[in-house]
Amino acid sequence: MNEVLSKIQMMGIVPVIKLDHAKDAVPLAKALCDGGLPCAEVTFRTVAAEESIRLMREAFPDMLIGAGTVLTTEQVDLAVKAGASFIVSPGLNPKVVNYCVERGIPITPGCSTPSDIEAAIELGLDVVKFFPAEAAGGLAMIKAMAAPYVNMKFMPTGGINASNLISYLDFPKIIACGGSWMVKDDLVKAGDFVKITELTKEAVTMMLGFKLSYVGINMDDEKQAEQVADSFDKMFGFEKTVGTSSIFAGSSIELMKKPYIGERGHIAVQTNFIERAVYHLMKQGYTFNEESKRFDNKGNLQAVYFNQELGGFAIQLVQK
Repeated sequence: MNEVLSKIQMMGIVPVIKLDHAKDAVPLAKALCDGGLPCAEVTFRTVAAEESIRLMREAFPDMLIGAGTVLTTEQVDLAVKAGASFIVSPGLNPKVVNYCVERGIPITPGCSTPSDIEAAIELGLDVVKFFPAEAAGGLAMIKAMAAPYVNMKFMPTGGINASNLISYLDFPKIIACGGSWMVKDDLVKAGDFVKITELTKEAVTMMLGFKLSYVGINMDDEKQAEQVADSFDKMFGFEKTVGTSSIFAGSSIELMKKPYIGERGHIAVQTNFIERAVYHLMKQGYTFNEESKRFDNKGNLQAVYFNQELGGFAIQLVQK
């Protein structure tokens, strides 16, 4: 997978936008960036698309901007010249795909059948857009097609919203989902960019699904850890479980047998997608202790500590 598509995978959500007026491009781009999604697929369904991409690229040079609904090689040239980093098309046009591949331009053509997938493979692609996602069979159809085409990955678009986003992203063959629920046409036309920022933040927060897992508290020694665990059991019925280095009171409180990481202890926060969470948090300026990373036997990241502490507690991010 090329670098641009890898970034899209970390982003998780690609806002699909339609702009009737180029004057809305910069405030909309700002709303998306402020909401935590510095990414957009600007559809070439309006005459304002080319100018909108140019203005967004000038105002936000680091933003991931693509052109959608691209139907011709002429539109590819216009989009790339304006500043588009990737191309998305509703269907698989071999001429357009070949044109992009020969020029090293990332393209995800729309595919909804096994024949489409085989044509994409023949053209050298390993990621396709599944469109129209819900109308074409949704997640069940993607899973069915992914079975024989083991190296193909998908970016579904069409009918994706807050209620089904996580179910799509949970399938590992899906790199990201395209959606427009946070950039609804009526909000753009009304100039309600504050609401777009709010909806974008909600989408990112829902995708990452942060939730407190447990709190580890540093004790002076094993005896103190036993006493505190017994107190939690007596007071609240939190059953004590003795481990090698700590004692759990219930499932959410860990008493360390001797001081561990963090001045006072550590707090574990789980997330739906740890790699994406790390990417988004780093975009906000947070950093992580690379040496603290833990992986499963397949090489998937399972846990990592922030470099920053909160209130004397080290913060650990863990995969749900």
